[in-house]
Amino acid sequence: MKHTYKVTGMTCGACVSRVKEELGKVEGVKNVEVSLKDKSATVEMKNHISTEALDEQLAENTHYRIEGEIESPEAPASDPVALGNEEQKSKWQTYKPLILIFVFLLISATAGTFDGQTIDLRNWMHAFMAGFFITFSFFKFLDLRGFADSYATYDVLASRVRGYGYVYPFLELALGLAYLAGIFLTEVYIATIILMAFGSIGVIQAVFSKNTIRCACLGVVFNLPMSTVTIIENGLMVAMATAMLMMG
Repeated sequence: MKHTYKVTGMTCGACVSRVKEELGKVEGVKNVEVSLKDKSATVEMKNHISTEALDEQLAENTHYRIEGEIESPEAPASDPVALGNEEQKSKWQTYKPLILIFVFLLISATAGTFDGQTIDLRNWMHAFMAGFFITFSFFKFLDLRGFADSYATYDVLASRVRGYGYVYPFLELALGLAYLAGIFLTEVYIATIILMAFGSIGVIQAVFSKNTIRCACLGVVFNLPMSTVTIIENGLMVAMATAMLMMG
């Protein structure tokens, strides 16, 4: 028999693994599937296990809690057109924060570098990248621990060195301020290329392994899935830094 429960406190992939591990320790549990998106856990059990027993197991070693069981509604008949529209709507809602941030960065960089007649491309890229790194670091600082936990689920270095997840937002902030101030630019370009290219390794591995992993690019404030969008985002930063480095 299977039962699905609402679980509170989960913010990242590491949380999913921890909840799955703890519920799996309960005697009589055969299998556990945990969904970060739905904030739920589906438990397959040999015999009935009370909700209280499962909640006590989580409360003993973690801060996660089971609110109650979710009743499964009967599945309605599938409408291909409706399903397609719903999927498109879902994708827009998922990536809406990221799209809006990029639009605002584009507008801000353009408005800040337009002299009434032309736009200096190098100054525009400086403004855009300053806004990018400062904005993205801000969302990570909102929950530094949550970001570090989530980042460690896919980044090559953060998965091995726990402290790197805590340092990374400071590196982004430093790069953003350097672009804004226009100082140490050659070093900043090189640092950007190294940081973003190296970070892309774990992203590419996660995307091509088709694992459902939460992207930590905007911290844990938004539930963004790891996808090719993240690869494009990192690649854009590498391309712009490389272009400015070649300009001299």
